[in-house]
Amino acid sequence: MASRKTIKSAIESMMFVWGDPLDIREVAEIFNVDRNEIYDMCKELQAEYENEGRGIVIREVNKSFQFVTRAENLGYIERLCTPVKYRKLSQSALEVLALVAYKQPVTKGEIESVRGIRCDRVIEGLIKKKLIAEVGRSSTVGRPLLYGTTDEFLKQFGFETLKDLPDIEDIEGVMSEENGDTADPDSLMMQQISIELPEGN
Repeated sequence: MASRKTIKSAIESMMFVWGDPLDIREVAEIFNVDRNEIYDMCKELQAEYENEGRGIVIREVNKSFQFVTRAENLGYIERLCTPVKYRKLSQSALEVLALVAYKQPVTKGEIESVRGIRCDRVIEGLIKKKLIAEVGRSSTVGRPLLYGTTDEFLKQFGFETLKDLPDIEDIEGVMSEENGDTADPDSLMMQQISIELPEGN
C-alpha cells in the first residue's frame, strides 16, 4: 500500500484535475484503502490548507471534496475575470427550493398545496439549474414524482450536508405567513439564500 504522504499528494492532484467534488469512495477504490481512512486524509488536507491561509481551500460536499477559491479573495478574482451578468433566483423559486430542502422527498402536489399555486415551471427551472432532482416516486395514489435537493444545491449555498440548513420548526407555517403578507419576505428558509447564478444556467 502507498504511504499516507503519497496518497494525500495524489488526492491533491486528483482534486485539481477532477474539478467537481471528488468522492472518497472512488479514491478508496483506487488505492484499495478503507474509505474512512481516505476521509481522514482529506480532512487533514482541508485543515492544512486552512491553517496556512492558502488562497485555495478544500470544501466538503456530502463526503466529497473539492478545491475552491477562498471567499475573502472574491473581489480580486472579480477584477481579474471578465464581468459576467448574473441573475438572482426569483422569490417563487426560493420558496419552492425552501420547501424541497426542508420537506424532501416531496411531491409537486405537496409543494402546491402549501404555496396555493401551480409550480410546474418553477420546478422545471430548478431542475435545469441542477438545484433539485427527481429522487423517486411516492407510494400514494398515482405514484407522483418525489423531489429532493442535489449536491449542486449544497455547493451553491455553502453547505456540507443538509444538517447545515438553518433550523425552521414549521416551514409550512413560515410559508403561510409569507403568502399572507404578514412577514418580512427575507425571513423565508435560509435568509442568506439570494443565490446568484450565471446567465444561461
